[in-house]
Amino acid sequence: MTSISDITVKTIDGKDVTLGDYAGKVLLIVNVASYCGYTSQYKGLEKLNQKYRDAGLRILAFPCNDFGAQEPGSNLEIAEFCDRNYAVSFELFDKLHAKGSQQHPLYAKLTRAVQPSGEVAWNFEKFLISKQGEVVARFKSAVLPESSELVGAIEQALAQ
Repeated sequence: MTSISDITVKTIDGKDVTLGDYAGKVLLIVNVASYCGYTSQYKGLEKLNQKYRDAGLRILAFPCNDFGAQEPGSNLEIAEFCDRNYAVSFELFDKLHAKGSQQHPLYAKLTRAVQPSGEVAWNFEKFLISKQGEVVARFKSAVLPESSELVGAIEQALAQ
């Protein structure tokens, strides 16, 4: 089963949220980092948020320090970085582990739910979740937020 609705995560300011709270929305879940070669993708993610939020897209960004220690900051530092440099208005969450022995249950579910399965390879890997809470697509870090491949998948999920 690929539903992630029962998984609880923490917002960047420490509040518990169940992913079931997003039922009926299309989710784009991304593990992010402030000091990565892909960090500029925040700009494209914010453009997606601006364009598709009213249609039902929610971008959920999970800071992660698992890859090259590229997200060393506190939650407050991360939030300030995102606001100052990219005017991020999508949702930021508590830092978590996307791989390894301390992998968060969300990423345990995501990385087994869709092909290619297996651990997240780097920062800014993206998972697309349908309105029904099913993982429908996975995009590697090099797939830019504005790529036709990702935008097409988002539009298709929103249309269903």
